[in-house]
Amino acid sequence: MSRRYLLPCAEQAQGELLMYSTTGCHLCEQAQALLVRVLGRPAREVEIADDEVLLERYGVRIPVLRRANGDELGWPFDESALRRWLGMA
Repeated sequence: MSRRYLLPCAEQAQGELLMYSTTGCHLCEQAQALLVRVLGRPAREVEIADDEVLLERYGVRIPVLRRANGDELGWPFDESALRRWLGMA
């Protein structure tokens, strides 16, 4: 059981977005497409099924975006909410 993604860490570069996700999640695919439209790039995906702690925390909330400072944005979100969360509004 790993807790490496629960707190900001050296593995998440400043300004990098993580997206907690799992294989076959169509909402996660929609969220990535939205990120590409807004930022021009996807978030780095973190597979929650491989970690009991992440699965417990995010299992019914995915997709969840996380900034390096620990701020999270959970689904559902649209382009306006994403831009506000990113400070682009």
